[in-house]
Amino acid sequence: MNIHEQILASAKQTIETERDAIASLTTLLDQEFAHAVALIFNSKGRIVLTGIGKSAIIAQKIVATLNSTGTPAVFMHAADAIHGDLGTIMQEDVVICISKSGNSPEIKVLVPLIKKMGNTLIALTANRSSFLGKEADFVIHAKAEKEACPNNLAPTTSTTTQLVMGDAIAIALLELHGFTSSDFAKYHPGGTLGKKLYLQVKDIIQLHDKPWVTPTASVKEVIVEISKKMLGVAAVVDNNTLLGVVTDGDIRRMLEKNDILTGLTAQDIMSNTPKVVNENEMAVAAMDILETHSISQLLAVDDKGRYTGVIHLHDLIKEGII
Repeated sequence: MNIHEQILASAKQTIETERDAIASLTTLLDQEFAHAVALIFNSKGRIVLTGIGKSAIIAQKIVATLNSTGTPAVFMHAADAIHGDLGTIMQEDVVICISKSGNSPEIKVLVPLIKKMGNTLIALTANRSSFLGKEADFVIHAKAEKEACPNNLAPTTSTTTQLVMGDAIAIALLELHGFTSSDFAKYHPGGTLGKKLYLQVKDIIQLHDKPWVTPTASVKEVIVEISKKMLGVAAVVDNNTLLGVVTDGDIRRMLEKNDILTGLTAQDIMSNTPKVVNENEMAVAAMDILETHSISQLLAVDDKGRYTGVIHLHDLIKEGII
C-alpha cells in the first residue's frame, strides 16, 4: 500500500467509525433527554456549559450554536470555575457539564459546588455510572464505544458525539421557541449569510439612479438613457404606470429588423411583459427569479405596482448573495 492509499484508508476508517457512533446516538435519546431539554426551555435563566480539555472546546461551540439560535448560553471552563469563575452561574441558570469519562479531577471538585448552589445540573457524558453521571439531575448519554484514534486515546469519536448531542439540544430548543429565519437574521447581521436573511430589493435599488423613459421617447433617447444609467435596461413609464421595458437585447433586435429608425418610439420596441419583483422582497427572492428566467435585470415595483428601480445580477454578486 503506497502512502496515498494509506492516507485514504485511514481517513475512510475515521469517518466510518464516527459515522457509526453518530448513528447509534438515536438509540440513546430517551425521556430523560426530553425532560432535560424541556427544563431548559422553561427555565428563566441561561445555559452554562462547562468542561475540561477537548470537552471544553466542544462546550464553547455548543454555546455559540445556542446563542445564535435564540437560547442564551455562556461558557465556563471547569478549571477556571474552581478558581473564581464559579460566579458565572446565576441563580436560575441550568448547567450542562460535558465530560467523556465523568471522572476528571476538576469535574469531581466542580460538581458538588454546583449542586450546593442549587442549580439544575445536566451531564453530557459517555459514562452514565461516572461521578458526574450519578450526581447530575439529568444525564444525556453521548456514548462513544471507540475513538477513531487507533490507540483509542485521542478524543475524536467522543467529541463528535458530544457535538452532535449539543446540536440536537440546540435545534430542539430552536423549534420549541419557534425561531424563524427572521430571528436568525437578527443574530447574523454580518457576512453573506446575514445579507441573505435581511437584505431586501429596496436596499439594493438605491445604489443606482433608476433608468426610465416615456412611451413616446425616441429610440435615440432610449439608447442614451440605457447608456447613461449603465444597467442595460430602461423602464417605459407613463404617469407612474409601468408599461414595459427596453433592454440592450431589444435594441439589438430592433436594429436587425429595421433599417429606418425615424419615427420609432419606446413603446414600439419595448417588451410589455417585464419581469418584476416587489421592492420589499428579499434579495434572494430576486436572485431566484433571475436564475429561473436566465436574465440579468429585474424591475422593482412598490406595493401599488409603481416602478421604483432596477436590481441587476451584478448587484447580487457584489453583495455576496450569489
